[in-house]
Amino acid sequence: MPIVINLDVMLAKRKMSLTELSEKVDITMSNLSILKTGKAKAIRLETLDAICAVLHCQPGDLLEYVEEGKH
Repeated sequence: MPIVINLDVMLAKRKMSLTELSEKVDITMSNLSILKTGKAKAIRLETLDAICAVLHCQPGDLLEYVEEGKH
C-alpha cells in the first residue's frame, strides 16, 4: 500500500511505548499493532486525531506516501 503509517518512528521520538499510547488514546493494543505494522487498510479521522493529540504531532508526521515498489 502506498501510504505508510510511521507510528513506530513517532513513538520512538516521543519515548512512548505502544502500551502507554493505547491507554492514553483508549485504543486496543491489537488495533495499534495493526497500524504500527502497516497492515491497516484504513484509519478513522477520529483515531488519527486522538493519536496526534497524544503524540503532539501532525497527521503528516505519521502518514507518508511511498510510490509502489519504492518501500
